Amino acid sequence: MKKVYFDNAATSFPKPDGVGSAMLDYIKNIGCNINRSSYDGAYKAGETVFETRSRLKNLFGAEDEKNIIFTPSDTYSLNMLIKGIVRPGDHIAVSSMEHNAVMRPVEALAAKGIITYDVIECDVDGSISEQKMQTGLEHILEKAQRERKCFRAVVLTHGSNVCGRILPIAAAGKFCRNNNIFLIADCAQTAGILDIDMEKMGLDAVSFSGHKSLYGPQGIGGFAVSSRLVGQMDTIIEGGTGSFSHLLTMPEELPDRFEAGTMNIPGIYGLKAGLEFIGQTGIDKIRDHENAVAESFVEKLTGIDGLHVYSGRLPVVSLACDRKDPAELAYRLETDYGIWTRVGLHCAPTAHRTIGTFPSGTVRFSFGYFNTLEEAEYGAQAVRSICERC
Repeated sequence: MKKVYFDNAATSFPKPDGVGSAMLDYIKNIGCNINRSSYDGAYKAGETVFETRSRLKNLFGAEDEKNIIFTPSDTYSLNMLIKGIVRPGDHIAVSSMEHNAVMRPVEALAAKGIITYDVIECDVDGSISEQKMQTGLEHILEKAQRERKCFRAVVLTHGSNVCGRILPIAAAGKFCRNNNIFLIADCAQTAGILDIDMEKMGLDAVSFSGHKSLYGPQGIGGFAVSSRLVGQMDTIIEGGTGSFSHLLTMPEELPDRFEAGTMNIPGIYGLKAGLEFIGQTGIDKIRDHENAVAESFVEKLTGIDGLHVYSGRLPVVSLACDRKDPAELAYRLETDYGIWTRVGLHCAPTAHRTIGTFPSGTVRFSFGYFNTLEEAEYGAQAVRSICERC
């Protein structure tokens, strides 16, 4: 039985050919650390790390290479950003479509009495209009002012990992800039697929995951941060940086201030190769192909009795069938057809509550650049067969 991979929202697979070879070359032929030693291998590795920062700076429209911070993952990035900027008594806003990478740190801060937060409710399909976003933010600001709280930040997913809906980040960015509020975007699902420009969109920080649509390996992520935000951001992790070693405090300079400890250099080598693939292929071409595969899949599901389809502008499609438990549907897809999907709540229970699929969740098909139209048709036929089977 052939294997068909439809779980690219979790991690892209397969990776471009250059990713594994770049990591192997580093491990076999260089292997040393950076910022700690003064020899040729360390300089070469340092150049690769800088070149990777430079590609990310250009991808996100960031201010400078030094404003690109590497972390182990998007989740680490969001924790560092959220916990680094809030102060006791602050108020923040999130959307109802957030991943737990946002919701859990926010809820933890609220449970400890450090902050309060409001949720901007999205529509039942997971979307929200620019007007509704602005109105929601206006109400939250008015509430914070009445309660004499500082409305510190808005944290929004750029694109849903459950149904592929895109939130109006630029509209939120305009409101935040006009009211001196920080805006942080979780771009785990959109980096490498959608155009992102921090200045044009009014963003103070963009968190990203290297192993999804940036085509790097697991274990590497990061964030791009504005000078406006970084001046208000405390460190969450402290330790050695290989620089300013005479200090017992973290250095002020970026990126060192937020990169304590030894970074994942093999992962950065792999991420650089993934970014090179994106640069050579083109984001538009990648996006158009992935969306064409997703749209073909959705089209071929038409007419299946009792099947509910949740989709948006990203190549992410969730399914729920009245006659099949999602776990059973996913199991049958794998065992009978060799199709790998992800079933459940996708670490986004508030998103599933929003679209009405909590607590059972959905079966998620997420398509990547290496999926084909033939695979989409095969997947749709498999869903139809299982859902219509007595």
